[in-house]
Amino acid sequence: MNEKHIQQVLEIEKQAQEIQEKAKREAQEIPAKAEQEAQALIAKAKADAQEEARRLIASAQSDDASTQVAAGNTSRDGEFEASARKNFDKAVAFVLERVIGRA
Repeated sequence: MNEKHIQQVLEIEKQAQEIQEKAKREAQEIPAKAEQEAQALIAKAKADAQEEARRLIASAQSDDASTQVAAGNTSRDGEFEASARKNFDKAVAFVLERVIGRA
């Protein structure tokens, strides 16, 4: 019986040693896994930030283009209005001559 107890104690010690070694290996892997996960999160954050920056730049360029088109239209509208004012008196005189001449 004594030998049986000794054998059980040796088996338990062996299992305890294996558990301890496994725990040490896992403990050594934790920093490496954490580093990998951190790098993955950093890479994702950078990719998301770059995509957001591209979207904002595209939006700003679109707004800028719209502003330029609007400014160009305002400029052309002003030119048309100036041209219309210049010819307005001639147009009124022409219409009056036609109406009076036929009346």
